[in-house]
Amino acid sequence: MSKHLVSADNPGGQHTEELLAEIRAEILARMAAYGEDPRPEAKAVLENNLEIAQLLTDAIHLAETNTKTLAEDL
Repeated sequence: MSKHLVSADNPGGQHTEELLAEIRAEILARMAAYGEDPRPEAKAVLENNLEIAQLLTDAIHLAETNTKTLAEDL
Protein backbone atom coordinates (compact mmCIF):
# COMPACT_ATOMS: atom_id res chain seq x y z
CA MET A 1 0.00 0.00 0.00
CA SER A 2 1.31 3.42 -0.98
CA LYS A 3 1.53 5.94 1.83
CA HIS A 4 2.46 9.08 -0.12
CA LEU A 5 2.27 8.32 -3.83
CA VAL A 6 -0.86 8.10 -5.96
CA SER A 7 -1.98 4.52 -6.56
CA ALA A 8 -5.14 2.45 -6.84
CA ASP A 9 -5.10 2.15 -3.04
CA ASN A 10 -4.26 5.84 -2.56
CA PRO A 11 -5.99 7.88 -5.30
CA GLY A 12 -5.49 11.07 -3.29
CA GLY A 13 -1.74 10.62 -3.17
CA GLN A 14 0.81 12.71 -4.97
CA HIS A 15 2.64 12.01 -8.19
CA THR A 16 6.33 11.32 -7.69
CA GLU A 17 7.33 14.57 -9.36
CA GLU A 18 5.05 16.58 -7.05
CA LEU A 19 6.58 15.09 -3.94
CA LEU A 20 10.13 15.56 -5.23
CA ALA A 21 9.37 19.19 -6.14
CA GLU A 22 8.14 19.86 -2.60
CA ILE A 23 11.32 18.40 -1.14
CA ARG A 24 13.45 20.43 -3.55
CA ALA A 25 11.59 23.63 -2.59
CA GLU A 26 12.25 22.99 1.11
CA ILE A 27 15.94 22.43 0.45
CA LEU A 28 16.19 25.61 -1.63
CA ALA A 29 14.41 27.62 1.08
CA ARG A 30 16.78 26.27 3.71
CA MET A 31 19.76 27.16 1.54
CA ALA A 32 18.96 30.86 1.85
CA ALA A 33 20.00 30.72 5.50
CA TYR A 34 23.37 29.25 4.59
CA GLY A 35 24.20 31.94 2.03
CA GLU A 36 25.24 34.51 4.64
CA ASP A 37 27.03 32.04 6.94
CA PRO A 38 30.82 32.49 6.55
CA ARG A 39 31.75 29.16 8.15
CA PRO A 40 33.39 26.58 5.86
CA GLU A 41 30.92 23.99 7.14
CA ALA A 42 27.99 26.11 5.97
CA LYS A 43 29.61 26.55 2.57
CA ALA A 44 30.08 22.78 2.30
CA VAL A 45 26.43 22.22 3.20
CA LEU A 46 25.39 24.82 0.62
CA GLU A 47 27.44 23.10 -2.08
CA ASN A 48 26.02 19.71 -1.14
CA ASN A 49 22.48 21.09 -1.22
CA LEU A 50 23.08 22.60 -4.66
CA GLU A 51 24.05 19.17 -5.93
CA ILE A 52 21.08 17.54 -4.19
CA ALA A 53 18.74 20.13 -5.75
CA GLN A 54 20.14 19.34 -9.20
CA LEU A 55 19.74 15.60 -8.65
CA LEU A 56 16.15 16.18 -7.53
CA THR A 57 15.53 18.25 -10.66
CA ASP A 58 16.82 15.38 -12.78
CA ALA A 59 14.59 12.96 -10.85
CA ILE A 60 11.58 15.26 -11.33
CA HIS A 61 12.13 15.23 -15.10
CA LEU A 62 12.29 11.43 -15.10
CA ALA A 63 9.15 11.19 -12.98
CA GLU A 64 7.30 13.58 -15.31
CA THR A 65 8.26 11.37 -18.23
CA ASN A 66 6.95 8.33 -16.36
CA THR A 67 3.65 10.05 -15.62
CA LYS A 68 3.23 11.07 -19.27
CA THR A 69 4.11 7.56 -20.45
CA LEU A 70 1.57 5.97 -18.14
CA ALA A 71 -1.09 8.52 -19.13
CA GLU A 72 -0.59 7.57 -22.78
CA ASP A 73 -1.35 3.93 -21.95
CA LEU A 74 -4.80 4.80 -20.57
